[in-house]
Amino acid sequence: MTTAPDDRTPIDPSAVAPTAPSREPQLVEGDCTVPLSADVDPSAWPEPVQALAHVPGTGARPSSLAELTTLRVGGPVGSYVEATTRSELTEAIREADAAGTPVLVIGGGSNIMASDAGFDGLVIRDARAEVSLVSDSVCGGVEITATAGTTWDDLVREAIASEWAGFAPLSGIPGTVGAAPVQNIGAYGAEVAELIASVRAWDRLRNRVVWLALGELGLAYRDSRLKQSLTDAEVGGGRLWGPTGRWVVLDATFAVRQGSLSSRVAYSQLAGALGVELGERVPERELREAVLKLRRSKGMVLDGVDHDTWSAGSFFTNPILTEDQAVSLPEDAPRFPVTDHSQVVLGTKEAPVIEGLVKTSAAWLIDHAGFTKGFTVEPGAPAGLSTKHVLALTNRGGATGADLARLRDEVVAGVRERYGVTLTPEPVQVGFQDLS
Repeated sequence: MTTAPDDRTPIDPSAVAPTAPSREPQLVEGDCTVPLSADVDPSAWPEPVQALAHVPGTGARPSSLAELTTLRVGGPVGSYVEATTRSELTEAIREADAAGTPVLVIGGGSNIMASDAGFDGLVIRDARAEVSLVSDSVCGGVEITATAGTTWDDLVREAIASEWAGFAPLSGIPGTVGAAPVQNIGAYGAEVAELIASVRAWDRLRNRVVWLALGELGLAYRDSRLKQSLTDAEVGGGRLWGPTGRWVVLDATFAVRQGSLSSRVAYSQLAGALGVELGERVPERELREAVLKLRRSKGMVLDGVDHDTWSAGSFFTNPILTEDQAVSLPEDAPRFPVTDHSQVVLGTKEAPVIEGLVKTSAAWLIDHAGFTKGFTVEPGAPAGLSTKHVLALTNRGGATGADLARLRDEVVAGVRERYGVTLTPEPVQVGFQDLS
């Protein structure tokens, strides 16, 4: 559940409006140690939103994937473990791998589409939720390490309160820190690639803990080497891994600047919601509220009574095409530059454009292929497109995995027939053929 609507408008640097005076820390000559981030009480954090399908340690032990996923579909699980220590987590995975037992590591359950057959293997959750300030100085910026089980939006909330800049555009994205680099989550012109410095992971091939620096993660649009190990035997070290990849994230370290102001607003829709011009910077708390308002309008903030949020968020990634492939699209089809967010230096360097590639809008293709908001394969079907956003497949109540698979296949086939573009599902397909 990561993708924001596609309304990105390139910024003309010469037209950027002047920003308001910043409250960001000023360098004191000869002193690289102050000011340190304030020790902010959680009561001063921005208000939370629901971000996990099932919170570890609460309620009865889940017995089905339907209880663990935001789509609320999926059959029974073989065994279920909530690990409260790193050693408990790695040992459970090691033992399962040694026994040939399939492993499914679940974070928030917001990026999984599970079959009705369930998962006859080990389902494991990382129940650790710890955030540590590693270093903090005017000269070096801020380094924060968060365990994989930390709720992503809780990290965002703490970052905003502590003035660790850059997290606000990613407000409200369901899931955990461990899933963030796997998908390279992103929204409203920002990606986790801009924030992350390294990952500590359990390497299932080598049976040991490894550290992966930013350059080793291969972060791209909704992609990473962590994710590629599901389907690429070369990345996986000679075999395929799935439905959880070769590397299981244990914790992630983020390196950001100090500051209370956002990066430059790069989406016209977000700028309009904030009442500012493209390229302006605003307080991160204000940016969070605007992002959450927009996400709610699209059914992208979890809400148990709103069936539009019984989804995996944006179900299809935006197609990346070569320039030659993009020529075949209709003239009015959206075309956006493809950028490398792993090269961003927040507040200093924008994401460089990758030449020769064009990103188009999956939502536009779906809509113009005849699949409107609320579309169902047949009248009254329990699975349908969101009534707020055509990019989300939703459970209208009582849907099965088979119902959602039928809807998925109908949309994929319709877009392919109309435009010759094959949409790629973003969620992990547990028990289904992955169309990617």
